[in-house]
Amino acid sequence: MKWIKRIFGGILIAIVVIVVSLFFLPADRIAQIAAEQIRTQTGRDVKITGDVSMTLWPVLGASVGGLEVGNAEWSRQGAMLTAKNAAVGIDALALLRGEISITNIEATSPTIRLESRKDGRASWQFSDASGEAVIETETAPSREAQAISIKRLEITDATLIYDAEGSDLVSYSGVDLELDWPERLGHADISATLRPAGQDVDVQARIDGFSGFIAGQVQGVSANIAAGGGTLSLNGRASTAGDVAGKLALNLPNTDNFLTAVGLNALDLPSALGASMDLEADVTLTSDRRLSLRGMRVDLGGNAISGAADVSLNGVPQVNAQLSAGALDLTSATGGGSAGGGSSDAVNAGWSKARIDASGLAAFNGEIGLTATSIDLGTFKLGTTRTLIKNENSRIVFELREVQAYGGTVSGQFVMNNRNGLSVGGKIFANSISMKPLLGDAAGITRLNGAGDAEVSFLASGNSVQSIMNSMSGKGALKLGKGTIEGLDLNALMGNGKGSGGTTVFDSLVATFDMKDGNLRNDDLLFSLPNYEARGKGRVGLGAQDIDYVFTPTALRANSGQGLAIPVKVTGPWADPKIRPDLKAVIDLNFSKEKERIEQRAREKVEQKLKDELGVSAQDGQSLEDAAKDKVEDKLKRELLKIFD
Repeated sequence: MKWIKRIFGGILIAIVVIVVSLFFLPADRIAQIAAEQIRTQTGRDVKITGDVSMTLWPVLGASVGGLEVGNAEWSRQGAMLTAKNAAVGIDALALLRGEISITNIEATSPTIRLESRKDGRASWQFSDASGEAVIETETAPSREAQAISIKRLEITDATLIYDAEGSDLVSYSGVDLELDWPERLGHADISATLRPAGQDVDVQARIDGFSGFIAGQVQGVSANIAAGGGTLSLNGRASTAGDVAGKLALNLPNTDNFLTAVGLNALDLPSALGASMDLEADVTLTSDRRLSLRGMRVDLGGNAISGAADVSLNGVPQVNAQLSAGALDLTSATGGGSAGGGSSDAVNAGWSKARIDASGLAAFNGEIGLTATSIDLGTFKLGTTRTLIKNENSRIVFELREVQAYGGTVSGQFVMNNRNGLSVGGKIFANSISMKPLLGDAAGITRLNGAGDAEVSFLASGNSVQSIMNSMSGKGALKLGKGTIEGLDLNALMGNGKGSGGTTVFDSLVATFDMKDGNLRNDDLLFSLPNYEARGKGRVGLGAQDIDYVFTPTALRANSGQGLAIPVKVTGPWADPKIRPDLKAVIDLNFSKEKERIEQRAREKVEQKLKDELGVSAQDGQSLEDAAKDKVEDKLKRELLKIFD
C-alpha cells in the first residue's frame, strides 16, 4: 500500500507543480501561446496589441486590448478580423497533457471581412503555417495541428462584410454571433442576430461536419431565419461556395415587412398576389446564383399556384416558369374591383379613380406559362385560360393562347407598360361571344343580347381606370347573328311612334368603330330584321360613360313600298339613357316631297297677298323679298319729296 500512496503522492505533487506554474505563467505569454496556436492552425498572421490580462481555471486565457487576424494572401481588402477588445481561452486540462486547444474566442465590436472569388477561393478556407490548404474529412483527417478547432466563438456588435466577386458588396452592422462547435469533426450550432435595416433578423442553423463545411465541402444544413414577423427555413445540404439544395419553406404574413427587415426593397405587391405568402418547394441554388424550384406550392394570400421555376438572381431576377392555378383573382392588380368594374354601382359612380400600382412589373424579367381554371380581372371574367406572360423591363405582355370567356373563346394579346408611366394596349379577337354578359361587365350595358365575333385593337394610358378609359384610342369591328335589343320595340315604334319598353328581335348586326380620347364613334351600324332594317351612328363615351347615338329603323314595306324610317335618339348616361323618336328627322326622311309641295303652296299664297295689297311683283331674277323691299323704299322716297312741295 505504501508504494500506491507514493505513486498518488507523486502525481499530486506533479499536478500541484504544474498548476502553480500556470499561476506564474505571464499573461502576455498565454496570449502569445494563443496567438501562435491560431497562426499555426490557420496560416494567418495574428497580432495582439494593448493591455493583456490573464484568466485561470477552468479556462486559461487572456483578454487583450486589440486582436487582428490576417486575411488570405490574395486579399487586398485588409484583415479578416480586427477587434479592440477580445478574449482568447485555452483548455487548461489539454495544456496539462501537453496539448494546446482553443476553447473560446470572444470579441466586442469587431470587423469581420469574408471574401470569395469565382475561381473557388474563399478567405475562410485556411492553411497551416507552411501554406498548405487545410481540407479535412471524417474518413481522411489531416494533421491535427492544421485543423482549426474553436469550441465556442462569441461576437457582439460586429460589422460583417461579405465580398463575393461579381456580386454587390454586403455589409451588416450590429451583428451578434455565437458558434458552438464542441467536436472538431462534428456539427456546429450557429446563432446570429443581424440588423441590416435596424430590425432584428434572427438566424439559427446547425451545420454537419463543420470543419469540412468551412473548407468548401457540401454538408448537411438546417437553418431558420425569422424577420419582420415571417420565417424562412431550409433543410438540406449546402456549401460556403453558395451551393444549396433541400426543402424550402417560406411563411410571410407580410411580404414587405420581411423584405425590408432583411434590407431589401419592398415590392408593394397587391393583396392575393404576394402581399402575404406561404411557400413550399424543393430548392436548388448554385454558386453562380441560379435558383431552381420544383414541386412548388404557394399561397399568395388567396390565390393558390403550383408548378416549377428557374430563376437567375444576378441583377434583376430572370424567371422561366410553368405554373398552374385554380380560380385566380387578379382584381387587386387590375383595379377592377367593385369600385372600378362594369357593375351598375360602378356605372353610377363612374370609373374608379384609385391609383393602379404597377411597380411590381420591375420586380422580374422573363417568361411565365400559366394555366388557370378561371381568372377574375374585376371588369372581365374569364374561364379556362392558357396564357404566356412575357415581362421585360417593366413591360408585360399576356399572350392569350386559349381563353374561354362569355360562352366563346378569346385570343390575342394584352400589354401593360410601366416604363414611362402606365399604359395598356393590345389586340383581342373574340369568337362566339355572348354580348349581354360581356357588355354588362365592361360597361354596365345589358340591353343587347346575342352571340357573335369581335375584334378590337386599343391603346390607353393613365394611373387609374378612369384615366385609362378617358384616353382610350383604337378601332374594332363587331358581327352578331340573331339577337335582341331590350328596352326598344321597333314594331311599336313603327306603329304608334312609341318604342320604349318591349324587345326587338334582329337577324344580324354588323358595325365597325374608331376610338379616340375615350370616345367610341360608329357610323355604319346595321341591324337586319325580317321586315325592318336599322342603321345607326353616333358616339359612345367610354370615359364619361354616356351615349349620344341615333338609330334609324326603316319599315321596308311601308309607305307604298318606299319604306318608313323613324330615327330614334339614345342620349344620356349609361345607367339611365333616354330613348325617343326624332320627329323632325321623321318628317325630313319620309315626307320630303310633301313638305316641298306644302312650302311651295305657302310661298305662292304669300306672293299673291303681297301683290294684291302692296302691288309688289318680282322682276326676272328678283326674289319676292327683294321686290317688297324696293317697293317700300320707293314709297318712302315719294313721301319725303312731298316735304319740299
